[in-house]
Amino acid sequence: MTNLHQLPEGIRRGNETLVVLTSEASKKVISLLEQEKESTFLRVAIVGGGCNGLSYKLKFVNAPRQGDIFVESGGAPVIVDTKSALYLRGTQIDYSHELVGGGFHFSNPNAKATCSCGESFNR
Repeated sequence: MTNLHQLPEGIRRGNETLVVLTSEASKKVISLLEQEKESTFLRVAIVGGGCNGLSYKLKFVNAPRQGDIFVESGGAPVIVDTKSALYLRGTQIDYSHELVGGGFHFSNPNAKATCSCGESFNR
């Protein structure tokens, strides 16, 4: 989808050892970006909150910010800020079409504990 051979200054190129999308997740991200039309990237971030202290946040954005890391996974353009990268390294993001419990799911090797909803963790 996005083939950025020349990244803007201040943006680093990462790889799937940081974050990897399964084929289902990358298909869904690409589909949503095509529908969105105003956004170019999926931003994956870690924010404070949730029942275990840290939560995952997904947001579609137009452009990376200074210091971001760009990863192309399964053709889907993903950006991660450097602080979130510390918590995400090695994380796999999957997508399920299930009616109950469907959506994006995170498998994070850095999480010491996760909540039952799977949307928050602690380290």
